[in-house]
Order: sequence, then C-alpha cells, then structure tokens
Amino acid sequence: MEAQEYIDSGILELYVYGLLSETENLEIAEMAKKNPAVDEEIISIERAIVALSSSFSPFHSVANFEKIKARLELKHGKVVEMKPTSNWSQYVGWAAAVLLLLGLGYQTLELTKTKDAIATVGTEKNKIQRDFAYLDLQNKETEKNLNIVRDIKNTGVTLGGQAVSPTSFAKVYWNKETKTTYIDAAGLPKPPKGMVYQVWALKLSPVLTPTSIGLLSDFEGNNQKIFAVSQTDSAEAFGITLEPAGGSLTPTMEQLYTLGKV
Repeated sequence: MEAQEYIDSGILELYVYGLLSETENLEIAEMAKKNPAVDEEIISIERAIVALSSSFSPFHSVANFEKIKARLELKHGKVVEMKPTSNWSQYVGWAAAVLLLLGLGYQTLELTKTKDAIATVGTEKNKIQRDFAYLDLQNKETEKNLNIVRDIKNTGVTLGGQAVSPTSFAKVYWNKETKTTYIDAAGLPKPPKGMVYQVWALKLSPVLTPTSIGLLSDFEGNNQKIFAVSQTDSAEAFGITLEPAGGSLTPTMEQLYTLGKV
C-alpha cells in the first residue's frame, strides 16, 4: 500500500486510537519511519484528538458571567443605597479589579501553555513508541538473519561476479534436509527500473538444466538484503541473472551476474 493510500484509507486514525493488531502497528510504524508524509499525518491526527478533548473543557465567558450576575441580582430586588465613597477608595477598588484581571489573564495564559505542553509531550511519546516499534522490528529481522548465517545445517555457497558485473557477489544458504534456501544479495547492485534479479538452481550434468527458485523482489526495500526463495530439492550450482520484471522462463546468460558451485 502506498503512502497516500494509507492516509486516505482511515487506517492511521485506527492506529492512533490503538485499535489495530500488533502486526498492523509495526507495519504502520515502519511506513511512518520511511515516509515523512505518513508520519506528519499521524502527528496531525494526534493533535486533532488533543484539540477535540480540549474543546469540551468548561469555559465561562464574560457573557456567561453577566448572566449569572443578573440571576443573583434578581433574588435581591431591594436596592440598598450606599453613601458615595471617597476617590481614594474608588482608586483602590479599580486597582484591585485590574490586579484581579491581570491574575486571571496570567492563569489563563499558563493554563494554555500547560495544555500545549501536554499535547507536545503526548505527541513526542507516540513518536518514541513508533520509533521503538520500528527498531524492535529491525532487531528481530537482524536476529533472524544471524540465525540463518549461523545455522551449521545450512550449506553456504559463494557466488562470484561474472563478465557483466565482475565486482558483484552473493551467497546462498541451503539446508539440504529441509530444502529451505536463502540468498544474501548484499553484493549485488541495485537493479535498473523494470528489472529484477532471478535465482536459478543449476544441474550441470549430463546437460545444463536451470530451475528458477525465485525473484529478489522489493530489492531496495529489503534493508538486510537477505531473501527467502523457493525450496530447493537438488542443485549442483546456483546462479543469479538480471531479468525483466516478473522473471523469465530461462536465464538470460548475457545478464548472468553471479555463479557458484555447491
């Protein structure tokens, strides 16, 4: 799913609300890490939620205060005449009123700052959680790949560069018992647009017989560059060629990048 499809689908709102599965959370966390547009959209949703919750906080406007004051005065219809006070006492009263208004204004300003700080902290917390989830996913992938390399049951086959790309190299990890096969393609250059690497299990005798065991799809998106391919029943050698997107029925020998015997 592309970044804009994530944004338009509504799944990011469910992610912020905490309604997705762990797998979906990790997928979105990884997408947000790679794509600033998705990350910004998540932050925007979080801020909208904070703003919505703040809108329900009680607020007494000047108009509401005047209405309350009017209701209180209705209960006391009798007016008590007061003697005029001195100018000094009036000044003191006005000064007290000004100080009160300044105090209320300061408290309102501090309250607004506190709400903004809380919103910022909440946003940062969610970003840290997403980053942690992404790093956890990366660590799990690294651990998985290390297990593949360290498994003594895996036969390691080194594939050297060929004429079309002498500096290329790759390695095959093949478990002959379980037939599982992994390709470490870190030594291959990024394939051109519209092209894909295809892996072949080869029988060398009595005649050369290639069997496709998979494509190294999403080459750029695979950070570890370790790919699982189809199970391999038997092979005397392995080769990797560059083919048109979707692969080929037979290997294009002119585009043979790496080759190695078991």
